[in-house]
Amino acid sequence: MSAVPPWLDDLLWTYRNVVVSLGVNGLLALSMYAVLAAGQLSLGQAAFMGLGAYASALLTLRAGLPFWAVLPLSPLVPVGFALLVGGPTLRLSGIYLAIATIGLGEVLRAVYLNLDVLGGALGLSGIPESAPLWLIFALLAVALLAFWRLGRSRIGRAMEAMREDETAALAMGINVRRYRLATLLASAALAGLAGALSAHATDFIGPNDYGFEPAVAILSFALLGGVGSPLAPVLGAFLLTLLPEALRGFADLRLVLNGVVIVLAVLFLPRGLLAWRMRRRAA
Repeated sequence: MSAVPPWLDDLLWTYRNVVVSLGVNGLLALSMYAVLAAGQLSLGQAAFMGLGAYASALLTLRAGLPFWAVLPLSPLVPVGFALLVGGPTLRLSGIYLAIATIGLGEVLRAVYLNLDVLGGALGLSGIPESAPLWLIFALLAVALLAFWRLGRSRIGRAMEAMREDETAALAMGINVRRYRLATLLASAALAGLAGALSAHATDFIGPNDYGFEPAVAILSFALLGGVGSPLAPVLGAFLLTLLPEALRGFADLRLVLNGVVIVLAVLFLPRGLLAWRMRRRAA
């Protein structure tokens, strides 16, 4: 006999895709937080998500590996890709870094579209729905706790210094390049994990799931919530995931809505909805 009340079971079944999106988008928001917290405008999260999703789906469908073996392996592909591109791209900053990482995402999308082994334009279907809801939200909670503890440490102070003034951070002896690479790898791992969970919760992935529009949506999560604490971008992700459900008649305008959120956040809420910062431990 199930321990879940029948009404709650029916509710989760009816809105399962929305609940999955809440957890997955929360992880994606944290992957964006990882780079923004260190002052880097990297927009490669959708690309990293796609790498994790396709890698996990291929390991399940082609190699026959079980989900529990695939899940810890899925972040390795985007992390390896981040290591490969980290050298050239991390020499850039600001809008140049954003354009470069968006370009990398579009290159990968073209690869997905043109390789038959990846399903081409039709994508990959029939992926086992092996990712339970409790696991998605458990991993989100673990990631939140890890970022919270990290943010209150010496590393968190270094990242905030980089975000406020990178030149001053260099003068203080902070190894900016090492922190940049570390945050990029953490972002890639989280996005890849989110991709694997999404693929195994919805049973289908396609090239357009990881293009320009998802990249903008992930950025809007963090800009709406703010980067003063790891909880803020997750709150932004939840709000922007639920809003189209509340306004179903305007669901086709999701990209427009995300663009408006970015503009309004930059103009009127530069620190996001949660503008407060975490208290950090004394050195």
